[in-house]
Amino acid sequence: MRPKTLKKASATPTPSLASASVSGLPPDLLREAATRLGWAGLIYSVTFFFASFGAHLFGGTALMPEHSIWERGLQIWVSFASIAMGLAVFVFARYSRLRPQLLLDIGLVFEVVGAFGISMSSFWGIFPVWDPAILEGFFGIPWECVWIVFFPILAPNTPVKTLLASIAAASTGFLTVFLSTAAGATSPDVPVLVFVLYFGFSTYICAGIAFFVSRTIYKFGHRLKKAREVGSYQLVKPLGEGGMGEVWLAKHRMLARPAAVKLIRSEALGPDKAACMTVCRRFEREARATATLGSQHTITLYDFGITQEGAFYYVMELLKGLNLDALVRRFGPIAPERAVDLLRQACHSLVEAHDRGMIHRDIKPANIYACHLGPDYDFVKVLDFGLVKSIGKVEVGAAELTAEGIATGTPAFMAPEMALGKQDLDGRVDIYCLGCVGYWLLTGQPVFESDTPMAMVVAHVQEKPVPPSQRTELEIPESVERVILKCLEKDPADRPQTADELSALLADCAFDESWTQKRAAEWWRLHLPDSELPGVGVTDQDMAQGILTVDR
Repeated sequence: MRPKTLKKASATPTPSLASASVSGLPPDLLREAATRLGWAGLIYSVTFFFASFGAHLFGGTALMPEHSIWERGLQIWVSFASIAMGLAVFVFARYSRLRPQLLLDIGLVFEVVGAFGISMSSFWGIFPVWDPAILEGFFGIPWECVWIVFFPILAPNTPVKTLLASIAAASTGFLTVFLSTAAGATSPDVPVLVFVLYFGFSTYICAGIAFFVSRTIYKFGHRLKKAREVGSYQLVKPLGEGGMGEVWLAKHRMLARPAAVKLIRSEALGPDKAACMTVCRRFEREARATATLGSQHTITLYDFGITQEGAFYYVMELLKGLNLDALVRRFGPIAPERAVDLLRQACHSLVEAHDRGMIHRDIKPANIYACHLGPDYDFVKVLDFGLVKSIGKVEVGAAELTAEGIATGTPAFMAPEMALGKQDLDGRVDIYCLGCVGYWLLTGQPVFESDTPMAMVVAHVQEKPVPPSQRTELEIPESVERVILKCLEKDPADRPQTADELSALLADCAFDESWTQKRAAEWWRLHLPDSELPGVGVTDQDMAQGILTVDR
């Protein structure tokens, strides 16, 4: 049920256990890190394969000829096990349904076991006979160092977990030498101090470096996560971006309810403090106006407020579908009976708005959304009351928000009186705009096509529209065309006087076959199955385009 009033949200988010990520990373970065863990496993396997068998495969020296048969066998089994482990991590990271954080924790085990595989291939039987002259040379840096330093970059985790895993990985060199000595593959005469100094100044230093790398990533992730918190909502992923703001997929931190967040960046509001406050009042007015509307065909507003960084935001229901602009661009003009059904639902939203003394002033295809909502298909939601204007009363600050003589709206869908910058507007402005929307649905073209926005605005004032039946190959019933052209009359007195009257005229249009829920469901299942709806990706941008109409 839609709330009757909306309380302005606090800029300071309320802490919650549900919102805390163990790694400090936002959810999308966690998923990316889990994906990189899989690629790290694949790279590990490929590298291990060529390091162990590359020379042998390409006609080089036989594999470890200086070792005994059982030692070579052990090395081969270690190589096979390491390669298999890397491939298993790759498959597991790509296809399992475990939480990303749990995958990254499993990745720490992979880091330690992977380092042990590298150590076994490098240090098993390294000094079968000890010669003190060896101390005069340089041993080089063990490959574990590369593995230890780069692993937290590929698959980040908390600093403490990273430190423990890195120390364990750094200790695998010692463990390998100990096992090799116990098995007789390494001479017992090798001074222990040699390995203490060698690993102390290589793998253990790298473990310390890995800890500081992890701390840096953790701090960055924590700051980014805090920056993505608005009110009680956690931003998940961007849906679209415009000149003034962004639209994000978000979820409530306690309820896990998906939502769309419209975020207006503070720098986009301008350097002037007074102008910034004026714009903020405009967005606040939009939020409050939308929240007072109870029509099921008006988008539901959950929350609004200002972030600690000064960005204005409001949170809306997440819609599954696409706006009418995208609908026609993707699938072409639609059947007249379907167009009438969509227009009547939009009228439902406007009836309430007009009864409450508000006009939308920016009705256009991008602001009307066709949804799959619960069991309903082709369910219309009217978006973006950003240009809403009250009829018959002056709000505090309204004079600054809408200057006299300045046309606001979208040129292709603008009533003549709006194009002329008149201030005595009423609901018949929205009737004209809705007629333009109907024209678009039936023909796939705007009422007037011009090279410039100004020429298009002038056409709305001066030119007579061509009947839609002359601009499409689809058959349009005369009754439907008559209603659309009546909406497009230059004189508001010649149009339907209310959205209720327009809905009644549309209801009287006769069709050979009406548009039913059964037909709508069949169309959606064929053209827009649930796998292509927002949250998966295909129509996310359509959602954003409808919400970001403030960016004119």
